[in-house]
Amino acid sequence: MTGNPVHTALWPAPLASGPVEATVTVPGSKSVTNRGLVLAALSSEPGWLRRPLRSRDTLLMAEALRTMGVGIEETVSSATSGAGSSPDTGEAWRIIPAGLHGPAAVEVGNAGTVMRFLPPVAALADGPVRFDGDPRAYERPLHGVIDALRTLGARIDDDGRGALPMTVHGGGALDGGPVEIDASSSSQFVSALLLSAPRFNQGVEVRHVGRALPSLPHIRMTVDMLRVAGAAVDTPESGGEPNVWRVSPSALLGRDLVVEPDLSNAQPFLAAALVTGGRVTIPDWPRRTTQPGDALREIFTDMGGSCELTDEGLTFTGSGRIHGIDVDLSEVGELTPGIAAVAALADSESVLRGVAHLRLHETDRLAALTKEINELGGDVTETEDGLRIRPRPLHGGVFHTYDDHRLATAAAIIGLAVEGVRVENVGTTAKTLPDFPDLWAGMLGSPAGAAPVRRG
Repeated sequence: MTGNPVHTALWPAPLASGPVEATVTVPGSKSVTNRGLVLAALSSEPGWLRRPLRSRDTLLMAEALRTMGVGIEETVSSATSGAGSSPDTGEAWRIIPAGLHGPAAVEVGNAGTVMRFLPPVAALADGPVRFDGDPRAYERPLHGVIDALRTLGARIDDDGRGALPMTVHGGGALDGGPVEIDASSSSQFVSALLLSAPRFNQGVEVRHVGRALPSLPHIRMTVDMLRVAGAAVDTPESGGEPNVWRVSPSALLGRDLVVEPDLSNAQPFLAAALVTGGRVTIPDWPRRTTQPGDALREIFTDMGGSCELTDEGLTFTGSGRIHGIDVDLSEVGELTPGIAAVAALADSESVLRGVAHLRLHETDRLAALTKEINELGGDVTETEDGLRIRPRPLHGGVFHTYDDHRLATAAAIIGLAVEGVRVENVGTTAKTLPDFPDLWAGMLGSPAGAAPVRRG
């Protein structure tokens, strides 16, 4: 059974008494794992995902694909030779495509990738596929995907909500073709259509109409992974029209993909180096990546640290000072909670801009960050599209997470410098970062869940 374990007890965030010195191996990227699962499921031959992330979101994606007929075998791979092999070792998932079918019931939890990427897949299935999820999932926008799929020929019952729960009545195929959508509330609307588009009879032409698109790196990730799987994609960056993406119909190839570490999940550990004036190394940090988390190198350097990227990974070193920052985070909105946490400990004001869409994420992240940091003594105000953070002396207290994994890790960052921070439901981090309390304690050299750390 997949699901987020319930840990509602208050977790005492460990207090660092000195500079952190650690190497932290971060699990694989959720974004890459879930895109890789969808593309492999739609391929014409079996493929592999090496070092996949095992978290609530990815296990929900895998189980959903299984309910529609896809074979996913979890193995521990070793160095082998021959066709389809990889020199990589470690956990691997073998994905075996099959005829997609209903009736099926998909549990999305509160995973944006599952609730948005899989309705187009379900439209290709033969039979009805029912989608349901956590209560918060009912509040997250799906209209962009639902309306687009109807334009492209799908039949969907959602009682006019533009949200969960809903049923996609798959007809075994989808016409595809041109469609206009407003994806200003989530770039996942675009990625959702592009990922399945090679299997549409006419492919797809997605034209975004509306305000500026958030999280463009995630669309670039989708495009790169489609091309690796053999799809022909025309994008604005490759000379196409602005805000238009075209995918031609084609067979997708089964690939052997090694999943990169999740760079956004590396954020709290890099922040620990910045907050404590220490040094943290993240092994296997890629030299080239479409992951938004790569922006941390520049952002955290601007806030007072320095970094070095080598063949071994990324080493980030804090200077002992934290500076405020004025930054547009529209392309990397998921980094906002961690940056806000660091900014609350800085020596000058910060302005975080371009992230109005965070009000529609796992929770209203702007309202939550404002409330929780202020209740610890901070001075945070919401703006039209972000946050203004004026550092103040902080004190201990309960930091509520609203079932949002990035709120929990933001609280842990503050807890490094503020004694007595207690984090409600730290278990919500299992959504994308399994065993976070153990990783955090390991970084600090302390038992998980222990009282605040004091090291000489």
